[in-house]
Amino acid sequence: MKFRKQTILLILIILLATILRIVKLNSVPVSAFGDELDVGYQAYSILETGKDYMGNFLPLHFKSLAEWRTPLYIYSAVPFVWLFGISTISVRLPAAVFGILSVWVIYLLAKRITGNDKISLFSALLLAISPWHLQYSRAGFEVTQSLFFYMIGIYFLLKGLKFGKWLPLSAICLGLTPWVYSTAKLFLPLTVLAILIIWKNDLLKVSKAYLIWAAIIFSIVTVPFAINTIFGGGSERIEGISIFSDPKISGQVGFGRLNDMQTRGGDNQSVNIFDKLFHNPYIIYIDAFTDNYLHAFSTDFLFITGDILNPRQSSGTEFYKIEAIFLLMGLLFFLSSSIDKKIKAFFIFWLVASPIPSALTQGGGAHATRLILMLPILIILIAFGIYNSYLKINKKYQNLFIILVSTAFLLGFIFYQHNYWVHYPWQSERWWQSGYEQAIKLTVQKSSNYERVIISSADEPSLKFFLGWSMYPPARFQDKYRLYLANKDPNTVLKLDQYEFPPVGQSL
Repeated sequence: MKFRKQTILLILIILLATILRIVKLNSVPVSAFGDELDVGYQAYSILETGKDYMGNFLPLHFKSLAEWRTPLYIYSAVPFVWLFGISTISVRLPAAVFGILSVWVIYLLAKRITGNDKISLFSALLLAISPWHLQYSRAGFEVTQSLFFYMIGIYFLLKGLKFGKWLPLSAICLGLTPWVYSTAKLFLPLTVLAILIIWKNDLLKVSKAYLIWAAIIFSIVTVPFAINTIFGGGSERIEGISIFSDPKISGQVGFGRLNDMQTRGGDNQSVNIFDKLFHNPYIIYIDAFTDNYLHAFSTDFLFITGDILNPRQSSGTEFYKIEAIFLLMGLLFFLSSSIDKKIKAFFIFWLVASPIPSALTQGGGAHATRLILMLPILIILIAFGIYNSYLKINKKYQNLFIILVSTAFLLGFIFYQHNYWVHYPWQSERWWQSGYEQAIKLTVQKSSNYERVIISSADEPSLKFFLGWSMYPPARFQDKYRLYLANKDPNTVLKLDQYEFPPVGQSL
């Protein structure tokens, strides 16, 4: 009976998660923005030619117009593009599917950690209604898929420590996480190191056959991808956004030293050792990393404004405000709990280390996409806090506790839903680059009446919108774009049939 009740509740939670992630997926958010459309056209190019739209056969990293992209989300979008063509729904469905599956996986993971059915159900429910997770489950972002593989990889690891046959599955899932999103390229090695340190003796007790198979599979999955990342352009994106490549650093160093010289009195002095000690790139790197890292845990980011700099990545909050109380309580209860010390150590590592990849990037302290690896452990801690707070309360007040907490969550959820469905679509319309679909499709429809059709990039680079919304034949684009790149003149106008795409800033 207990099993049946737990199963029914979990099914209902997954059903709620499905409704929240699927309803009006094609219209809220209001439009597929450029990166989503790029996914669609890459998937379409693979479907039609077996190559990305730059002409590379089944690549490990996709070369897009603006950057190199990780491959797994694009490949997972191919079946949906085959079914629905390049559309808002086809590029978002993979994120929605993996978002829904993640609700089930966090239940399994929480159950494996705590052994408690109620905490596991709370974790699933909290992820199902999480503003942070919903934001990424309803758009063509890769991170929901990466989160799914990481969580289920850790779940299989915990099972594999007891039953070795699960370790190869853990190796596959963990190995695939960097295939989905770039922050996992750094977080996965940290995870492997933590696993080896914490569970070294436990792993040695597992059957050698399972360990060898897990090691071989992990190597097969990760080594070619790592080599391609280092030598094939896959690191270009990370290098471009890291705090170490910030172009403002040299100016900050110079200004700081100049200010010190002027304070000492005079412009004719030379830079001394103290100027260099207090004003150098390494001090700025440390300061930037520390600021980013601490901001990731701030109440401002988590509970008040969210990722305020990019409305595509947040509708105004990452967690409900009531969750702040239970996050703190959950951490305290978790640390003092009777959970296995090694499991506890790993999940503290997860909490502490998950912001590191984002903290190494410019603006990474409030970048919800790069910080999303924090989400599962925070959700589980909140669920842990709710359940244990309930247990600590005098029994005669427990019903009142349930009413107050349920009311607070319900009100937070209602107001969040109202904002997301009513206000957010209009407030974020420009960020989702609304209007390009209608403009491009109308242009293509009318183009037969004109010898030349000039599509401006004055507001946004227009080529990616044209390719996606027109479903321009990928094989033809590969040929024409190769010829265009061969021309060294930066003022060359790209021409695709009668369509012309002048460089940004070039007069017509």
